[in-house]
Amino acid sequence: MRRILLFFAVTLSVSTGGLSGQKVLNDTPHILEDLYSRLLISHSDSVRLQMNDSIKLLIESYVSSDTVFQSNFKNLRYLGQITSPDSSLKIITWNLILPESPGRYFCYFIRKGSPGKTNKIYRMSALYKVNPVTADTSYAQADWYGALYYDVRPCTINNKTCWILLGIDYGNPDISRKIIDVLTISADDSLVFGRKWFESKGKNKFRAVFEYASDGMMSLRFKSDSSIVFDHLVPFSESQRNDHQFYGPDYSNDAYNYSNGVWRLVINVDARNNK
Repeated sequence: MRRILLFFAVTLSVSTGGLSGQKVLNDTPHILEDLYSRLLISHSDSVRLQMNDSIKLLIESYVSSDTVFQSNFKNLRYLGQITSPDSSLKIITWNLILPESPGRYFCYFIRKGSPGKTNKIYRMSALYKVNPVTADTSYAQADWYGALYYDVRPCTINNKTCWILLGIDYGNPDISRKIIDVLTISADDSLVFGRKWFESKGKNKFRAVFEYASDGMMSLRFKSDSSIVFDHLVPFSESQRNDHQFYGPDYSNDAYNYSNGVWRLVINVDARNNK
């Protein structure tokens, strides 16, 4: 089951020289929408990479602005932009699909500075990987595994703020993956992904990773700050067990609930919102 998909892929092939910062920000959504339609007819890696270099210049200007936490590009289908509820962290992600070589992920984490201080910007990129991110180790900023993040919540442990991330990975053309991860800031002010917080079947993992058919859908969302609910995944038939390209939801739900410093797996929960 091969995926024909371009998700969050964004390109920009115009120079930003000579334009004011505010004008660039105002014009960007229209430029990106226009260039996306051109991208669909481009089959050259070199052309797509040149376009992506241009968008990185534009995003670099955006994340470096003093108003990055107050502003947001509106109505962009191909750029992921999320901010934590406490406005302490903003994440911008996109991916670039290349016809002749592995696709790539690009990500900016912007951590809000204290009053009078500048924001801290973290820049990362990663190649598509066929194999899944492992659940039994942490990752440093330099060896980030690559994903598109679509939700984030702050969490406090030992009086220190960290963030729970929900992401999706399209690195394998036959299998989609969703990820629950933990982001912390190390003593040297760099990013660390993963924390041995996720308890399942008597074992603690650094993150939760779910794999299912590339043409399927899986819900993974916060029900509250202390509960993450998701579809229970099963094979389409017993003969396909452990081959996750043939997995999908069975219309029941599981959850990771946070208590006593650990996210514990709970099977078969009511995923309806309390209200």
